[in-house]
Amino acid sequence: MEGLRLPISRSVDEVFSDFRGRRAGLIKALTTDAETFYQQCDPEKDNLCLHGLPNETWEVNLPVEEVPPELPEPALGINFARDGMQENDWLLLVAVHSDSWLLAVAFYFGARFGFGRSERKKLFQMINELPTVFEVVSRNIQQPKDRGASNYTSNKSKSISKQSSQHESQTTGVVKTLPSEDVNCSEEENEDDDQGAICGACGDNSGADEFWICCDVCEVWFHGKCVKITPAKAEHIKHYKCPGCSNKKPRI
Repeated sequence: MEGLRLPISRSVDEVFSDFRGRRAGLIKALTTDAETFYQQCDPEKDNLCLHGLPNETWEVNLPVEEVPPELPEPALGINFARDGMQENDWLLLVAVHSDSWLLAVAFYFGARFGFGRSERKKLFQMINELPTVFEVVSRNIQQPKDRGASNYTSNKSKSISKQSSQHESQTTGVVKTLPSEDVNCSEEENEDDDQGAICGACGDNSGADEFWICCDVCEVWFHGKCVKITPAKAEHIKHYKCPGCSNKKPRI
């Protein structure tokens, strides 16, 4: 399995790169690919695990047979709890265990490669700069219910005109650039702006000068490149629906 091979590099930066790739894969499984992930976690199957892979993809698979495993093992049997909980609660539970697994893998590499105190501290600080998987998934779930979300989108849209003309757009319902600060928003909104919106696909808040788009259904922000939407394509979209909202089907 690709996700269980030890990386060749032994530096802190490479271990962090491995962590970031696995994290991105897990976030995709629990946000934009949530419906696909839900279907794969059939409670009728054996113990299943959610693996984040270094190439920013994910897979649901059986636990490895070797004991002890080459890497720390993700939480077993996540599929058994699926139908006994509300879907959002179940996704958040898997997110918590995913965070624990990511840290376990990163510091397993640290121990395996002989990281000293300063290297371990650097690795933790780099990891701590990113929001946790739980934080990203929680925000993705809660934003549609947040009455302030519409104001947040409106304020962001207004401040678009203050940015460089190359980032401006007249497309209805589509926001192309994510400014870092809106001078007219409240104190609470200012705090959110300072932190920056988090991409619902990759979970990062970097790239304020890149092309961003906001889903008109769940009001979650995405890097255009993460959802394969270009500025030219966005010009023809009146109401954008992210992959998660487009694929979501009601269940009885």
